[in-house]
Amino acid sequence: MRNLMVKIICALFLLMVACQPQANEQATVSFSGGKWIDLSYDFSEETLYWPTSEPFRLNTDFEGVTPGGYYYSAYSFCSAEHGGTHLDAPVHFAEGKWSTDQIPLENLTGEAVVIDVSDKASANPDYQITVAAIEAWEESNGPIAESTIVLFRTGYGALYPDAKKYLGTEERGADAVAGLHFPGIDPAAAEWLTSSRKIKAVGIDVASIDYGQSKDFKTHQIFYGANIPGFENVANLDKLRGAYIVALPMKIKGGSGAPLRIVAWLND
Repeated sequence: MRNLMVKIICALFLLMVACQPQANEQATVSFSGGKWIDLSYDFSEETLYWPTSEPFRLNTDFEGVTPGGYYYSAYSFCSAEHGGTHLDAPVHFAEGKWSTDQIPLENLTGEAVVIDVSDKASANPDYQITVAAIEAWEESNGPIAESTIVLFRTGYGALYPDAKKYLGTEERGADAVAGLHFPGIDPAAAEWLTSSRKIKAVGIDVASIDYGQSKDFKTHQIFYGANIPGFENVANLDKLRGAYIVALPMKIKGGSGAPLRIVAWLND
């Protein structure tokens, strides 16, 4: 009888162990029964850039019918790293941290939440997202889980690509920087997210994770110093509350950022 009990206990123990998720086990995502949402603006002459950056240019190398009788087109483009929907690599504001090509794919893909602060941002173009705003979201939705991508919706995506409304100014050059007015993430909130929550990446639907009037870009320094990459000028955040994100930048070796194609998978 004693031997039988021992065998039963051992069997139950093995069953319990087998049912526990392993530490290195990757979460699986089923890409069926849902839909993709494009969170990227296209790159064109309308693409918005920082006032001191050169705009996007697409040059025609060849377009038309070749001497061989078939149609052929080829173009070359010129673009700053930081413009339109783009990635900020941590090295952008933190020496020795990941460059664009060094960011692990795991940090560019994963479950995401969208924290909507559009009611506050619409009333104040210089609004900075606070710890209190994040905590209020958590009261309704639960704590931000580990390894989550956090996206902030200010509502400014509805203004793109009107530079005057979206950036606060349509002027170009160094003097125009003083006229930038758009929301961002308060440095205290950045500090809280890096110390109290373990997130993969952060994104926002405006031109910078720091608000337009920032002089020291402290929010950039905090997130990127913690090797947390940023996504800026993210489109269509009004179409999701949470999703699985795939954010793949142009893989520029040693880059401080890159044009970004970011998409979201929504389950039905």
